[in-house]
Amino acid sequence: MAENHMAENSTTAGADSTVIVARHPVAALPGDVHVAEVTLNRPDKLNAWTGEMRARLVAALQEIGRDETCRAVVLTGAGRAFCAGQDLAETAAIDPDDHAAAEAWIDDFGLLFRTVRALDKPVIAAVNGVAAGSGFQFALLADLRIGHAGVRMGQPEVLSGIPSITGIWAMSGILGRAKTAEFALTGRLVEGPEAQRLGLLSRLVDADQVKAEALAEAARLAELPPGALALTKGRLRELDDAGLDDAIAAAKKVHIAAYATGEPQREMARFLAGRRR
Repeated sequence: MAENHMAENSTTAGADSTVIVARHPVAALPGDVHVAEVTLNRPDKLNAWTGEMRARLVAALQEIGRDETCRAVVLTGAGRAFCAGQDLAETAAIDPDDHAAAEAWIDDFGLLFRTVRALDKPVIAAVNGVAAGSGFQFALLADLRIGHAGVRMGQPEVLSGIPSITGIWAMSGILGRAKTAEFALTGRLVEGPEAQRLGLLSRLVDADQVKAEALAEAARLAELPPGALALTKGRLRELDDAGLDDAIAAAKKVHIAAYATGEPQREMARFLAGRRR
């Protein structure tokens, strides 16, 4: 399907990295106009990310944002997952008394979220598998989300003793208060058909067509007037910028309080030991 809109994949950069960026020239447009494909590449961990991985992702997205020849972005994951969220082995080690570490962790996500939202070109998430926790929130930052029936999406932080604060902000505009409360408090994941019904996915396709359809949609959007798209995205961003600022500030206070109790660390240790709830 993508062949009608773009040439074959261009050179992939950083193939040994946890974040891979590929350029796909848009065949219908002259010059170096392309779609950027950004792949989370830690498939053995379901693309669960660490702080270092997110820093690489932010750097890649900032470079894409500065590239005027890039007209659209596709976000996806390697292997059978989109992103399982935070690597709990990293956060389980946070000292309950280290408030600065808890704040820095939230600021880290704030920078990632703002970097995605700052892109003035269309962003499409090719949700190829599980999108959970902060990985689920990352998918919701995209303008469009394409997945398949076997996708599982949700906000399971509470199961690991982690309050879902930025998750509430990310979900509320799509789900409304009642469903947001259900997702945040129960930690349950939904599969593709329900995710589409709720608006978490824009479109369902066959599992082997998710990335191809996302790239084809990105190429279609790349052919539209970029100024109009950028201005439209700017207005959409203005509608809930204040909400994100408030969510980041609240998350710092709540996470400091949570980590000070030691509950998240205990629950994450339980999870890592294989004693899942």
